[in-house]
Amino acid sequence: MEESEFDNILDDWFIESLKTYKDLHVYQLEHPTRVIEWTSGKTVCVAGYAPSKNEILELLLPLKLLADENKGLCAERDFKVAHGGFTDDPVRCLKHIPGSRHVVTNDGRSSDLQVWDLGGDDSGEFYQDHHRFETKETHQNRLDVIRRTGSIEGKRTVSESGSRIAARLSPQPEVLHGAQSSNVHLTELTSGRTLFTLETDSAHPLMSLQFVSDSVFLTGCCNGSVYVADTRSSAAPQLSPAPASSAPSDLWWTDASAGLLSCRIVRLSSSGRAVVSDLRKLGGAVSQAQLDVQSRQYGLDDVTVSWAPVLDDCIAVSGFSGVVQIFNTSSWRSEVQDALPLFEHRGHTVSSQAEDGAPVVVTSHTWHPERPRTLLSAASDGSVHVWDWVDQSVASR
Repeated sequence: MEESEFDNILDDWFIESLKTYKDLHVYQLEHPTRVIEWTSGKTVCVAGYAPSKNEILELLLPLKLLADENKGLCAERDFKVAHGGFTDDPVRCLKHIPGSRHVVTNDGRSSDLQVWDLGGDDSGEFYQDHHRFETKETHQNRLDVIRRTGSIEGKRTVSESGSRIAARLSPQPEVLHGAQSSNVHLTELTSGRTLFTLETDSAHPLMSLQFVSDSVFLTGCCNGSVYVADTRSSAAPQLSPAPASSAPSDLWWTDASAGLLSCRIVRLSSSGRAVVSDLRKLGGAVSQAQLDVQSRQYGLDDVTVSWAPVLDDCIAVSGFSGVVQIFNTSSWRSEVQDALPLFEHRGHTVSSQAEDGAPVVVTSHTWHPERPRTLLSAASDGSVHVWDWVDQSVASR
C-alpha cells in the first residue's frame, strides 16, 4: 500500500473514531503479547511470547481514561510502565492471584508453572526468597522489579499447548492448572500440595479453564466438550458434549459468564459457529449463530471469546483477523442464523503497516472488570489499544 493511501485510510478512520469511541488510547510494545491480565482496575500485565528472552510488564492505564470527570483537564494520555522484569521463556498464559501481588505463568512448552512477584508492596513472597536479607535500598529497588520467586511442576513433561491456569480468591493462594482434561489439578502455592484432581476418561487439550464460583470450575476442551466440576466434591464432573453437527476438524474456544445461578457458556468454533448454553442445562443450546470468519488453519491460542462482565448478553471475539468484534447474543435464536457485530474495533489494522507484508492479527483482548464498554486489545505488531466504544443504537435514540 502506498504511504499516501495508508495516510488517507488512517485519517478517515480517525475522523470516524471521534463518533464511535468515547475513549481510545494506543501503546506500542517492543514485542507483541498474547496475554492481557488485570492486576487491578487500573493496571494490567502483558508479556512477550518470543522463543528467547521476553519482558513481563505491569502497565498503568492512561490517567485520562480513568478520569470520570473533566477529562479535558487531564493531559496524561499514555500508558506507563509501573513494574517490569524479564523471563528467558515465552509467556503463553498468565494469571493474577486475586488478593495478592503475584502472577503465575506458563511458557506453552510444558505444563510447568512459574510464579512471579509483581513488586510494589512489602507483603513477602510464596517461596524461599522471602528469607533473604536485604538492605533498605536494595529492598526499595526490588519493589519496582517483577521477579520470579518459584515454580510448580506440571503433571506432564510435554504438552501440545502448555497449561491453562485459573485462580480464585482464597485464604491461601491457590491455582487451578492443567494441559488436558485428564490432568487438571488445584495446587496450593505455598506448599505445592495438590488439593484437588479432576479425573476424566478423555485427554483432550484444554482451551480454557475458569472458576464460575468459589468452588465450581469449568474446563473447555479443544473438541468443544465442557466439563463442570466442584472442588468440594469427589463426584464425577458433569460433561457437556461438543455441539451437535460440529466438524471433526473444528477447534472450539469457550468462555463462561460470571455467577453460578445465571451462568451462560459460549462455545465458538474455528469455522465461526457460536453456541450459547446454560450451565444448569448443558444438554441443549439456548441460542446459536454463524459468524463471518476467515477460513484458514488456526492454532489453539489464536482465538479469544469472552463475555462482558457488566454488559448484559454481549461477547467479544478476536483472533480471526485484525479486528475485535462485539456481538449482542440476546438477538440470537435457537436456529443458526448469520450474526452481525454490534461494534468492530478496526484500530489495529488501520493504524499498522506490517513491514513483512503479513496482515496484522489481534492476539488477545479483555474486558475491563467494571467499565461496561471498555476493552483492551493487543495485536501481532506489538500494539496495545484501550478503547471505550459507543453503542450507536443507544446513542441515536
